[in-house]
Amino acid sequence: MQSFSSLKQEFLKNWIKGLQICGSSKKKMDLMEKKDAIKFSADLAMASARKSKTCWSRAIIAKATEPNNTNKSLAEQILGPDEREKMLQKTSWKQSVAAATRCYSSCSWLVRSKKIVKRSRRNVRRALMRRNNGARTVVMADSIAKRLVEKRTKKLKSLVPGGEFIMDEVSLIEETLDYLVALRAQVDVMRLSYTCAAGLVNGK
Repeated sequence: MQSFSSLKQEFLKNWIKGLQICGSSKKKMDLMEKKDAIKFSADLAMASARKSKTCWSRAIIAKATEPNNTNKSLAEQILGPDEREKMLQKTSWKQSVAAATRCYSSCSWLVRSKKIVKRSRRNVRRALMRRNNGARTVVMADSIAKRLVEKRTKKLKSLVPGGEFIMDEVSLIEETLDYLVALRAQVDVMRLSYTCAAGLVNGK
């Protein structure tokens, strides 16, 4: 698995490349357009740093390179020919998400994640059974636990890029964790960049 430090280095390299391409554009940008360009290049850099190994990274790249996307040409320049070639080989990013979800079934963390989900449901059921005994309480506990899992799963799917196409709860948890690690790497690099830039400004 890619280490956290190497992920940050890869992100920084890709982000600098993206910023240089955005900066060399002949189009004059206002403040909001510059902000959007920085965010766009940062998201693409984060996705390409994972080298299309995750569903969320493929979803970001595929969405950025869709024909109707106004930043399509910019995305293709930032990604370079290698990443574009990988995306051309995939007929649909929705299909690639589904394929990645299927491949997760052979991973070692699958059993552990299933146990976590089962334990959460069991804990809710036990808590309700302690409050009120009886068969009706068991049915209610099952129903409440199921609703809680469905609600949280729906929320996760809305937060993770491409999450709405991941059907397996366990795969969704893995994708979420990986996405959070990438976001943390992005924040760390951007915070360091901001600190360095502020230091240069104050030093003048």
